[in-house]
Amino acid sequence: MSTLASKVAIVTGASSGIGRATALLFAREGAKLVAAARRGPELAKLVDEIGTAGGTAVAVAGDVRDEAFARTLVDTAVERFGGLDVAFNNAGTLGPTGPTPEVSREAWADALDANLTGAFLGAKHQIPALLERGGGSLIFTSSFVGHTAGMPGVAAYAAAKAGVIGLMKALAVEFGPRGIRVNAVLPGGTDTPMAHEMVATEEGWTFVEGLHALKRIATPDEIAGSVLFLASDAARFTTGSALLADGGVSINRT
Repeated sequence: MSTLASKVAIVTGASSGIGRATALLFAREGAKLVAAARRGPELAKLVDEIGTAGGTAVAVAGDVRDEAFARTLVDTAVERFGGLDVAFNNAGTLGPTGPTPEVSREAWADALDANLTGAFLGAKHQIPALLERGGGSLIFTSSFVGHTAGMPGVAAYAAAKAGVIGLMKALAVEFGPRGIRVNAVLPGGTDTPMAHEMVATEEGWTFVEGLHALKRIATPDEIAGSVLFLASDAARFTTGSALLADGGVSINRT
């Protein structure tokens, strides 16, 4: 039997990178999927790909900073597929880069809105639907940046992603007694559009590879595998976890 057979899942940030890889993997593992992102054409391609492979998915385009959008995603899961079992709040943005004194208040607020408030709004509306099913798995994408390592020039991103871990832990305790497991995945360097935005040169890419104990960058599929674990019954006693899927970047000193 497929790992997520009979499950209904929401994946945000599904148009590229880790979100897209996770959506494809969830669908292959039997989940009925609500795929969300801002870019409608890319979502349509994803849904077509899932359908061609025999899976089931619906695309909903919008911005996770909009609370109405968070509500719409849950309503779509309930109306189209009968409920919600798994939610992967993955959408985010790098935000402003460069010296912190040069970051505007507006850019700071926008980064927190996209990375932290968007996660909160998603969870706010997903939790009641998960409770209707008797529990489920709520997953966030955080980062080792701001948790196990500091990096210069990304203060807003680091603060927001660290905040996601705090949100995750609070929700894990609040809703654990009612059957909801809440966890975060913390990727290391991963070959995504955001990573290429952050590291724009071949020299920089080689340097980042060397920071990892495995001496390479992850593929989005590799991070998706960790998300699948957290979504599945294999992780049924795992909650409140900041799961490092970081290739050893957090511990490497070589």
